[in-house]
Amino acid sequence: MRRMWVGGGLMLAMAGCSSIETRPNPQDEDVLFGSNVPFYPAPKTSRCVAHGKSSVRSSCDDALYLGTAYTRRLSVGDEVCLEGGYGDEVGPACKARAAVIDTGSNRVKLEVRGTKPDSRWFNSEMRHAWYEEGALVDLYLAERGY
Repeated sequence: MRRMWVGGGLMLAMAGCSSIETRPNPQDEDVLFGSNVPFYPAPKTSRCVAHGKSSVRSSCDDALYLGTAYTRRLSVGDEVCLEGGYGDEVGPACKARAAVIDTGSNRVKLEVRGTKPDSRWFNSEMRHAWYEEGALVDLYLAERGY
């Protein structure tokens, strides 16, 4: 009788452990079943196009070049500031800090790591998302007032 209880307890414990291990993580991507990770595409038109032939256009084009160069240099493990200084060193002015966790052709996967209470990213900690390079460059331009 004692062996039966011990054996039943072990089988119950093993069944409980196996169900925990097979639970899918919504942040992971699955080739067969798709992904729950959001994807943010680049805007259809550049912010610089809206300036037409004004004097602001040349400085916007310069910022577009710098933002594109910065975004293309990102690699896995780099930290970026999503609010309060995208393209700058992550420092105390940064309201939302993220880390590059994957890269692909024309896209970057970011994980929000740390946010301040007044950030729009405050409820998004530990979330993953794919961004097209153009979407991050648009963020760069927006933070510089273009």
